[in-house]
Amino acid sequence: MQYFPLFIDTHDLNVLMIGAGEVASRKLELLNRTEANVHIIALAVCDEVKAFESEPKVSIEQRAVSEQDIQGWDLIYIATADERLNKQLALIAKENNILVNVVDSPEDCRFITPSIIDRDKLQIAISTAGAAPVFARELRGRLESWLPQSLAPLFDFVAGKRVEVQQRLPSFKARRLFWERFFTVNGDKFDHQTPVRYEQSYETLVVDGEILLIDNETNIDWLPIAALSLLQKLDVVYADERLPVALTELIRRDARRESLLPFSQLEYQYGQGDRCLIFSDKVRVIALQAHFPMAKYLRPGSL
Repeated sequence: MQYFPLFIDTHDLNVLMIGAGEVASRKLELLNRTEANVHIIALAVCDEVKAFESEPKVSIEQRAVSEQDIQGWDLIYIATADERLNKQLALIAKENNILVNVVDSPEDCRFITPSIIDRDKLQIAISTAGAAPVFARELRGRLESWLPQSLAPLFDFVAGKRVEVQQRLPSFKARRLFWERFFTVNGDKFDHQTPVRYEQSYETLVVDGEILLIDNETNIDWLPIAALSLLQKLDVVYADERLPVALTELIRRDARRESLLPFSQLEYQYGQGDRCLIFSDKVRVIALQAHFPMAKYLRPGSL
């Protein structure tokens, strides 16, 4: 993984943009949706950039940039038509430990701007590590068509209820079950029934345990798509060996990792409503399947 995805709090973030042409205007339009302070230095300023001059968090200096300008910033975008100057300024930024992005030049960047789907509090970022930005935009278009605009007010509603849910449900597990139930009942809608569905979701917070089995000979990439939703609901993963990276990518990040337990203890955890994955060698997995007939043995093409 060359690029590690992060979401940066833009409150009081200070951004310098060098260059004010058409390419810079597209970055500025995106930055202007945030809470960042954006300062622009450029000899020539296009009309699209000038249109932002009245924005309270945008300032423009129409002059040549100097080396002294490359200090004291949190992020720098460089978008001039002079490739040599871009590389020189990027090097200075790196020497000053400032994250820098040189537009259309991934090899000179310390960070890249992904293709973004914006539903207010719900943000989805897509990156191809600079290799195929056109494909990233195409994928974004597909996802845009799947994600309704109603998600924005829905997540505003959810954000406003988080403290109340924490007070009413002190247990982390109970809160997770509550939100699972709410989103199952409510879906991605936001309408006059959403508060009703919210209250109804408190009524049944008991869930049956579940045991999933995967043997260490299974090619994780070949698991059926339906396995993903099951793996995302796990409470605990039992294994005595390191999990394949492909498998860890499918499992909830906060699911507990523990060593394998005796059958009797696994049976107890199942009875407590734990949703478990057991990853082991094929012989042990087959024995577990015989002992726990309710278990789901996840294999290519089969649940």
